[in-house]
Amino acid sequence: MKAIVVNKPFEINIADVDDPQIKSPDEVLIKVKNGGICGSDIGIYTGENSLATYPRIIGHEFGGEVVEVGSGVTKVKIGDKVAVDPVRSCGNCFACRNNRHNVCKSVEVTGVHRDGGFAQYVVAPEHAVHKVDTSKISEDLLCLVEPYSIGVQVNYRGRINENDKVLVMGSGPIGIAVMQVAKYRGASVIITDIVDQRLERAMDMGADKAVNVLKEDLAQVVLDYTDGEGMPVIVDTVCSVKSFPQALDLACQAGRVVVLGLTNLPSEVAQVAITKKELDVIGSRLNNHHFPEVIKAFESGALNPEKMRTNTFNFTEIEKAIELIKKHPEQVCKVTLNFD
Repeated sequence: MKAIVVNKPFEINIADVDDPQIKSPDEVLIKVKNGGICGSDIGIYTGENSLATYPRIIGHEFGGEVVEVGSGVTKVKIGDKVAVDPVRSCGNCFACRNNRHNVCKSVEVTGVHRDGGFAQYVVAPEHAVHKVDTSKISEDLLCLVEPYSIGVQVNYRGRINENDKVLVMGSGPIGIAVMQVAKYRGASVIITDIVDQRLERAMDMGADKAVNVLKEDLAQVVLDYTDGEGMPVIVDTVCSVKSFPQALDLACQAGRVVVLGLTNLPSEVAQVAITKKELDVIGSRLNNHHFPEVIKAFESGALNPEKMRTNTFNFTEIEKAIELIKKHPEQVCKVTLNFD
């Protein structure tokens, strides 16, 4: 079969690899229909993702059609359209025993630590395979379940609920997903960026207010929006060394700050910035069994992923897709790949 392989940084190709085989009764063979390109895939390509090893079949946002099932599989059948959760955990460590398998001591992510879904066929364990009713949501959007599961995880970790005021820093795909989930939970959301086109898209997808931080004073916007209190909930999807200290500054007393960054570069933060406001500073990583919630919200229309997808390429055009993402970010939210 064909697969997208990053052999080493800046060396990517469409390779012939062995077809995957079902080896366990609980495994499912899936014909991949589509995949979504994530920033972490770009990081593997550029060598900036410190978690990846090479060579690697990339891709952790993907979905497809079940074509074979193991003898013990009961949840899905041949012909079902499915989205695949990429998180793999040991089930035994402290995190797993406390229902936090997404931060398992030995967690592995399909497409990062092990070969991923940017291939014509994939084998996955039944527990990671989730059926989607494609009479209610297009099968072209199967790959978007995963990024929205990140949005649900962030909202869960930040305890975002009805009547919360939320600042989402950054209007990329994860920022959009966080915003839309917060909106369907009943919160009001300000979202930021430095690109007007991305902010216009965020407003079109449900944000209450959009701020170009190059043109407006974000601190003053927050004070005006909160009657001088500061922001109760801040989600930092920018993930830079400067955005984290800024999030602490913008938070109100007793506020919550959710961080997603995986950079190993330090931010300069005085402890008093957290202590004096008694802030909850909360990490959020991957997703913790949130695929069913996302799929239900897709099918009901509570979440609308259609406008997140801005560009689609055949998987053989992966280099062209990456070039668009890197050179014209203003044109892009989520780029998807077609494997049919």
